[in-house]
Amino acid sequence: MLAGLLFVGLGILGAFLPVMPSTVFFIIAAVFFARSNPVWEAKIMNHPKIGPPIRAFRERGAIARSAKIAAVTAMAISSVVSAFLLHGWWRLAPAGVCALCAVFILTRPNE
Repeated sequence: MLAGLLFVGLGILGAFLPVMPSTVFFIIAAVFFARSNPVWEAKIMNHPKIGPPIRAFRERGAIARSAKIAAVTAMAISSVVSAFLLHGWWRLAPAGVCALCAVFILTRPNE
């Protein structure tokens, strides 16, 4: 239950901070609440704003096209910035991780 509360808190922060994705944290919170507190899981799943994308991901593994575009764009920008700020082989690490994440995101069905 503590982990679920932690991820709800991170999700709330992500709603206000442009660099943190809130939906991912709410999906993780729902997973923790499914085992510890089904009432809170239902509150997340039935929330009018955050419920639909969480249900779509849970039921079909679907991600909205606009969310895919935003995520891949943000990862590309952060990879380019990292390439200029880091030195040596470390400058390739963010691009590699972001590329793997982008492949996962882009291979999910559209919501």
